[in-house]
Amino acid sequence: MLASAVLLSLGGQVMAAGLVPPPGYYAGIEKQKTGKNDFKCDAVPTPYTGKLQFRSKYEGSDGARSTLNEDAEQAFRDSTASITTLERGVAQQVNRYLRDGRPQQLDCTLTWLGTWARADALLSKDFNHTGKSMRKWALGSMSSAWLRLKFSNARPLAAHQAQAEEIEKWFGRLADQVVSDWSNLPLAKINNHSYWAAWSVMATAVATDRRDLFDWSVKEYRVAANQIDDQGFLPNELKRKQRALAYHNYALPPLAMIASFAQVNGVDLRDENNQALKRLGDRVLSGSKDPSAFTRKNGEDQDMKDLKVGSKYAWLEPWCSVYACGADVQQRRHDLQPFNSFRLGGDVTRVYDPGAR
Repeated sequence: MLASAVLLSLGGQVMAAGLVPPPGYYAGIEKQKTGKNDFKCDAVPTPYTGKLQFRSKYEGSDGARSTLNEDAEQAFRDSTASITTLERGVAQQVNRYLRDGRPQQLDCTLTWLGTWARADALLSKDFNHTGKSMRKWALGSMSSAWLRLKFSNARPLAAHQAQAEEIEKWFGRLADQVVSDWSNLPLAKINNHSYWAAWSVMATAVATDRRDLFDWSVKEYRVAANQIDDQGFLPNELKRKQRALAYHNYALPPLAMIASFAQVNGVDLRDENNQALKRLGDRVLSGSKDPSAFTRKNGEDQDMKDLKVGSKYAWLEPWCSVYACGADVQQRRHDLQPFNSFRLGGDVTRVYDPGAR
């Protein structure tokens, strides 16, 4: 398949080819297993069709939204359990299918997603901030896992076109709602949530070949890049007090993925705001070793718990595909591989650095 930036001549007319993901998404099945099959498809989590009104884990916190409310967090996890089960389950199923190639694994994914699509799940217009956040997270997880099936050289969806169309139409409806949810926010309210919304829309844009969604995601990326200051800080994440560094790190996966997807479709975002994404990544990598710059910047000692979890650096895979990472960063990346992130569709290392496996 050709990147959309490549122009095709058809009957004297110039037409753009369809939107595509980075090359690693074309990977086929690692090794077709034909022996004993112990795979069991779990029951489909109940489609969530209710109001997207959820408690925030920072309920009762001040404007910094940095103090965890354990009771509210548990209530949130309980009320969103079926959504998270779907997100994690689909990524795991796709990982297994592309590893083992068993038809039952693919059938399981199609059953889960098809059931939710037919229920018009997650489309409620009765939502709060946490609810619309769950919607965009879920869409990003599902669409990015779906891309690995849609573009795989194994062509697993070829025999399931009706099911695939049904699922992709649902993704498109969700993306339209996510665009509505997160458009036209004042700059003071645009933070990592908007970046994750833009990533979910980018993944869906490629899954459904919709240029309007692609353009919206790129527009939101540019807003984000221009929020990054000359030292690599994000002002709206600095407000998160002791969790500022953690939230800078959390802002990187969606932005790096968008830049990677845009690049393969002929839109080069590397130099936006003087290589802002590069500055942000460098700032976080430096801060993860020595957070004192963040402490000086916002006056708070940083909570480093999240920064000690290797999977939190999954953004290194797309980031190092967009920029030329130095030897020290490459070594750190290789030391932490493989990266698996269900919010980025599963096995990110297999997509961006298959030789590392």
